Order: sequence, then structure tokens, then C-alpha cells
Amino acid sequence: MDDLSLSDSGLAPAREGSVLLIACGALAHEILALKATNGWSHLDLQCLPAKLHLWPDRIIPAVEAAVEKARGQYETIFVVYADCGTGGLLKAACDRLGVEMVEGPHCYAFFEGNAAFAARAETEFDAFYLTDFLVRQFDAFVWKPMGLDRHPELRDMYFGNYRKLVYLAQLDDPALDAKAADCARRLGLDYERRLTGYGDLSTTLERVAGERAAG
Repeated sequence: MDDLSLSDSGLAPAREGSVLLIACGALAHEILALKATNGWSHLDLQCLPAKLHLWPDRIIPAVEAAVEKARGQYETIFVVYADCGTGGLLKAACDRLGVEMVEGPHCYAFFEGNAAFAARAETEFDAFYLTDFLVRQFDAFVWKPMGLDRHPELRDMYFGNYRKLVYLAQLDDPALDAKAADCARRLGLDYERRLTGYGDLSTTLERVAGERAAG
């Protein structure tokens, strides 16, 4: 699922009030959980490969292509990415395409809540963050891409200026907590867990779902 586009819609013909969420694959579990909990049957989901985050410049053309392909098939298209390292270019592309996107610099911020995350910025500049997805996929998205599986001696060069690993937990899952603590140990960092839930992702999707349902 991480490396392949997926859709629970099949990009079917438009229906009244329909919304397509074009999202990062790293958010699939959370979006599907919110859909199921809230009964948002008018929201369809198409995920782009989560590994695009390893090359942020590739996010923009992937989103552009997905929007253009779906245009006319849905009343609303909403992009479930934050800035994600694109330096404002993704927002500019969404503005040009006439679609909205999630506010915030990255998923760490919107899971904790953009305001709360920003308030910690002055005192937490030495923290390395993980979400549920990144805990599950730590080796694939952190350990191996950074070459630490082949050159563990690079760890202190990469993480020497970090003090702690902060696990921003969407689920209260002891198994994920234990795995996140082990990730901190492997990186030589102190460990802190915060149960954030879905944060601003939830409130944003509630707004999008409610606007179309009301319309």
C-alpha cells in the first residue's frame, strides 16, 4: 500500500455532494478510520505513495496529475497533505488548481494541532518526531533510507544534535508504544509519548465533510 496508489472509490462518476480526498499514503489508516467512525460515505479516498516524502519535489507533480485526472468526477477535491517540505510550492500548486489542502507545515504539526505544535517550537527544536505510520514503518522510512542498516556509525552524525524522540500517537496502542521506545533506543535518544489522536486532521475533514453534506 505504501508504494502503490490506492483508492476506495475507483474514481467513479460524480454524485451530488461527493468529495475526493487526494492524500498521502501515510495517512490512509487515519482517514479510513475517520470515515468509518463518522459515516462519511460521500468522501472517497485516493492515496499517493507515502514514499514521495523521501523526495518532496515529487509530491507536487503527483498531486497535480491526480487532481487533473479526477477533475469533473467530484464536486469537491481536497488535498490531504500539509506543506511536507515543499517550501510553499504545494500550496501554490493547489491555489493554481483551485483546490484546498490541509493547513500546517507537516503531519506532526496537524496531528498535535498546529497551534500547540507551534507553541512548543522554541523549546523543542531538538526533538525527532514519529507518528503511528512512521513507528510501523521505521525501518523503511528512517533506518534504511538514511543508510543506518549498512553504516550504523552514521547515527551520531545524523542524530547527535537531537535530544529526544517524541512519538505523537494517534492510537493508544501499547505495542506501538513499545516499538516507538525501541526506535528511540536505536537512535540513542530519550523517549516521550504524546497521545494526540487525529488532531487538526479530524477537524479539517469534519469541515470538508460537513460543507458538502450541507450543500
